[in-house]
Amino acid sequence: QGELVESGGGLVQPGGSLRLSCSASGLIFSLYRMGWYRQAPGKERELVADINGSGQKNYRDSVKGRFTISRDNAKSTVFLQMNSLEPEDTAVYYCNAKWIKYDFWGQGTQVTVST
Repeated sequence: QGELVESGGGLVQPGGSLRLSCSASGLIFSLYRMGWYRQAPGKERELVADINGSGQKNYRDSVKGRFTISRDNAKSTVFLQMNSLEPEDTAVYYCNAKWIKYDFWGQGTQVTVST
């Protein structure tokens, strides 16, 4: 059974940066498309960025040029570098691993962008 553990969230001022990490265990990491999702209060969960095992990346329009997703298959870890953070980026960020019928989620990490 796959397990995902996120870290790196916190409180940051507008314009600041954070780096999220998601460590995976119990799965063949390189097979999985890894994604970062977020959910703000009162809103639906949305895809922020994802990356497949070959390194192909996809971003939602509002984070293009500010966020970078990357993965280290040797360490079974996926990262989300977030720069130029805006108050609208405030949400709980979730890590997701997906491959055919297998779909795992982390517990989430809070990111708050505020003065």
